[in-house]
Amino acid sequence: MFRVTFLGTGGSIPQAARSPSAVAVEREGDLMLFDCGEGTQRQMMKYTTGFTVDSVFVTHKHGDHLLGIPGLTQTWTFQGREEPVRIYCPHEVVEHVRDCVTLAGHRPPYDVEVKPVGDGTVVDHGEYEIRAFETQHGRVDSVGYAVVENERKGRFDRERAEELGVPPGPLFSKLHEGESVELDDGTTVEPEQVVGEPRPGRKFVYTGDTRPTERTVKEARDASLLVHDGMFADDNAARARETNHSTAREAAEVARDADVELLALTHVSSRYSDGVAPLENGAREVFTDSFVASDGDEVVVEYPDKDRKTRLV
Repeated sequence: MFRVTFLGTGGSIPQAARSPSAVAVEREGDLMLFDCGEGTQRQMMKYTTGFTVDSVFVTHKHGDHLLGIPGLTQTWTFQGREEPVRIYCPHEVVEHVRDCVTLAGHRPPYDVEVKPVGDGTVVDHGEYEIRAFETQHGRVDSVGYAVVENERKGRFDRERAEELGVPPGPLFSKLHEGESVELDDGTTVEPEQVVGEPRPGRKFVYTGDTRPTERTVKEARDASLLVHDGMFADDNAARARETNHSTAREAAEVARDADVELLALTHVSSRYSDGVAPLENGAREVFTDSFVASDGDEVVVEYPDKDRKTRLV
């Protein structure tokens, strides 16, 4: 299961129906947190993501993206956590994050590793990796993150293997693992005769706060889900430029150019507390498969070659 839960979708300040930025990503049992705005720990309880996070990825130093860290780390202490946690953030944010962890004299009994990242940093998790990439949020050192799974083996053509005389059983597995096999009659069957091209894994991209950039288009190429800053509608395009955010339409243009499967707009301005239609309409005029995320929304991310598409649950 690759599940994305929106814990906070508001922009800059808490709203009645939206908490500040935070997204939980569960990938086959691994739980990651992208940004950690105020109240994230409560949102985790409310939307039942659990607290077994081993990595937190912070996009930049603004408070609405990291002021949930003091409460979360202290809650882990009260819960008796012993496992280490790693917090990744841009270089200029490292000391801010360390201050958050030790706020009010808190000294966690578990290890907290604060690790700096920059454009091109890769965090390897074996079957997948998290790539940091530069975003554009004014004078602030900011990054987005892409969770990218390794390629999967190509499909095994059982019918073709049997036509070539390969008996069902262990030889099938050897061929699928890339090994040649020799049959009883001395014939050699090569993997490429019965195994298709490698298939892409799943890909999730989270921008944090940013203007639309070509770099984001590159990193989001063929993503199953892109979560992009969509703070403003068209009528506030000038304000988006002034504050180094994006309009929903601009985010949709990034999604279209990157050929992603699904776009989620987040960091929604309080201007749209009465309704997000201006955001959604602007985005969908450019990229149909767009939606404005709300707190508690969940998206199940699917493999690109599956009949069932990445979708809002």
